[in-house]
Amino acid sequence: MDEEMIEEDFTRLESVFVRHRNALWVRASFTGLFTDYYIHLMEQKIRHNPELDLMLKEHLVMLSLYLTTRPWAETTGWTVNLRAPRVNLFAAGGCTQESIIGRLFTEDVREPDRNYFYSQTTTPNGKAPRVSSMEMPTRNPLEWFEEFYHQSEQRLGRAFHMGDDDYAIVVAQPDCDLDWLAALDVEAVKNMERDEETKLLEVRRVRFHCGCNLLKIMPLLSSWHDRLDDLFGELEVINVQCPRCAAVYAVSREMVVEFQRKNQGS
Repeated sequence: MDEEMIEEDFTRLESVFVRHRNALWVRASFTGLFTDYYIHLMEQKIRHNPELDLMLKEHLVMLSLYLTTRPWAETTGWTVNLRAPRVNLFAAGGCTQESIIGRLFTEDVREPDRNYFYSQTTTPNGKAPRVSSMEMPTRNPLEWFEEFYHQSEQRLGRAFHMGDDDYAIVVAQPDCDLDWLAALDVEAVKNMERDEETKLLEVRRVRFHCGCNLLKIMPLLSSWHDRLDDLFGELEVINVQCPRCAAVYAVSREMVVEFQRKNQGS
């Protein structure tokens, strides 16, 4: 596969500095990522209602754009627990891995008294994950980003749907023109290069990709090693779902026994 074909598999995220306003503008068209997302849903025979489908896609978008403002090595997961309808939205990704993944949880979801947003960020330096949580009064993923950015980064951040599959964020840097940033609308962002002095800083890329497989799924069953009858009942094969992307894997009793035997011998 040549480099051009490889590049087409990814969504390109452009990080642009807005001079004299001291703001960072990150923009991308997510058509490719959405296409891979829908291929995944089709392969797994998953169908979401339109409201939740859009909510999850924009959750993935906002995390992708946010990651582009952060150091390369960070890996971040966002979970939003909504009260009505009772659903969890999960997204996780990292720029080093150049991937983002997400799913909905609609079954066996604890009903909270309010909507909550949870974030966990890890780095490869061995430090404990950075964890935060906050109440989210809104059901709009773009507003989730703005509220999270304000609380987590303690700076103003704005999020915009630019039409079709195009999205952008504009976030404050030191000495930002905050009045200008607060007054931005979609039209102003569309005309940013015309009206402002801008400089492309870097390009990152992501794709909708989990990377799960049976070898990664099998350890999820380790706690059942002495309760296989409880796990399988009278069945010889059960379906195990990836917690990150909802992909389903058929697992037999023999497979679990063999995995345990190899694991114990290692």
